[in-house]
Parts: sequence; structure tokens; C-alpha cells
Amino acid sequence: MKSNGVIGGGSWATAIVKILSNNIDGFTWWMRDDNQREYIVGHNHNPKYLQSVVIDNNIVTPTTDLKLTIEENDILIIATPSAFIDETFSKFSKEDFEGKYIISAVKGIIPQTNEIPADYFYNKFGVPFENIGIISGPCHAEEVALERLSYLTIASPNKALADQIANNLSCRYIKCSVSDDLIGTEISAVLKNVYALAGGICHGLGYGDNFQAVLMSNAIQEISRFVDAVHPIHRDVKSSAYLGDLLVTGYSLYSRNRTFGNMIGKGYSVKAAQLEMNMVAEGYYATKCIMEINEKHKVDLPITKAVYHILYDKISPSIEMKILSDSLS
Repeated sequence: MKSNGVIGGGSWATAIVKILSNNIDGFTWWMRDDNQREYIVGHNHNPKYLQSVVIDNNIVTPTTDLKLTIEENDILIIATPSAFIDETFSKFSKEDFEGKYIISAVKGIIPQTNEIPADYFYNKFGVPFENIGIISGPCHAEEVALERLSYLTIASPNKALADQIANNLSCRYIKCSVSDDLIGTEISAVLKNVYALAGGICHGLGYGDNFQAVLMSNAIQEISRFVDAVHPIHRDVKSSAYLGDLLVTGYSLYSRNRTFGNMIGKGYSVKAAQLEMNMVAEGYYATKCIMEINEKHKVDLPITKAVYHILYDKISPSIEMKILSDSLS
């Protein structure tokens, strides 16, 4: 049986730890903060995120030793913010990841390299795509903590690996399906954060549900155009891994990207919104990265472009969204 390690100390990592604890007798949980680790060991709760989740220390071994975590585990489930991926793993070599299975729960793009996690671990560490998978939604960590029925998609070109991860994560309140569309699922998970930002900005500006429905309808069309250009295989973007993940991120009050966008729409500066939030809004970094990647593909991405103009060109949200609204149908 393959050993497992979870890398990351945030809300989604905590949710994954909770889910895994239903099915696996023992695994390692790495986090950066030793005070956080000590609190979990002493009190069985994460002091920073999802404090209601009880951590069973008979099953979970919290650690701050990343080198040991990588050495001792076959399957590494990575749930750190994408902006910190390169910093976290920069000191490691290809030899450290030889024979490892990388399961990304990142839902973001590495801003230093403009790569989705699958490409990053393939290019930097030589991890073959057959050894890589992604955990995708639609699923919020907060609802996992409450044990509300949630659905995950495990995508990998290696069906046996996808099936194993799905079995490890399936429980009374988690239903899992598998897919072979690793690249498309991961890119869609990046893009949906951009569109959640757009939805939040519009909400902050006072747009209602009618416009939000049009916005999300156009957003799934953007996702379809972009993933087809980057990785042209047959896929149904109306399925849960694409459309479902977009909708829950675009509409839910738990969505950090929607919250971040709402603050921007209400007049916060990017820096002020970032300071007020206790979690990373992946869509902020994703917007710039997708625009740079699209210089090669030339896909029509009007919503992404509008969000970029607001966040990076400092165009007035009300002006930019008025221009966008006139172009949607």
C-alpha cells in the first residue's frame, strides 16, 4: 500500500486531511508553521483554518520537515497556494521526486513560471504525467468541515492512480468520479477563479442575479475555448469538474475569489483587499498568467481581459464592467 503525505497548512489541506482520515490508517501532514503544528498536536485542531475540524493524531502526523515528508511518502497531495509552490520546492532536485506520485489540490497557476502544477512538476522535477493527478471540485473546504455532501473529480492519465485517489477520498459525504483530462481540468480550475473574481466585482458594483447568470454562461464558453486551444481533446465542459466548479466558485459566499472581487467592486484597492483577507485569492495571480499564456494562443477572453484591466491596469471597475456588459449576450 502506498504511503501518503499532505503538503500545506491551509483550509483546503485541512479539509483533505479530514477526508483522508476516514479511509487511511496513518499519513503525514506537512505545514510551514511550527506553532501551528504544535497546536494541532496538543489540541487536535488547526488554529488558523477550519477550527471545528477534529484532527485525529493517532492517524495524522503533523510535521514541519518537508524533506522527510517527501522522502517517506509515495503519494504527495499538494494543497499549498500556487504563489508559494516554487518557493516551497525550489531546494529539491529531480532525484527527490523519483518514483513519487504528485496529486495537485492547488487550483491555481504558478506565477513565477506561468505553469499549471502538472507542467511545473513535469518540467522541473521530471515527474511523468502518468504519475500526476489533480483533485478538482465543485467543493468548498468549509462544507467538507460541516460534512455536507460534496463531489470531487480526480483527473489523471493514469486511471489506476485516479481510482486509488478516488477510493482514498470517497466517504459518506464525499462522492468521487475520475477523468483522464489532467490538463483541461487543471486549466479550468485556474480559470474559474478568474471568473469568480469577475462575479464578485459585479456583485460589489450592484449587478444582480440576472447579469451574474449571463456572466457565468459566457465564462463557461471562455473556459471551453481556452482549454480546447491549449489541450485539444474531447471533453464535456458541462460536467461537474468544469461547469460545476465554476458555478460553486462564482456564486458561493465561501469563495475567497468571489469575496476578493466583491471588495474590489466596492472600491478596495488590490493591496487593501489582500491585507484584509486571511487566505490567498488564486484568481489574482491567475488573471495575469492566463493573459500572458494567451499571447501565444490568441483566444477571445473578454471576461479575463476585463478582470486584468481592473486588477493590473487599475481601470475603474464600473467603467470596465459596463464595457464588458455591452459585449455579452
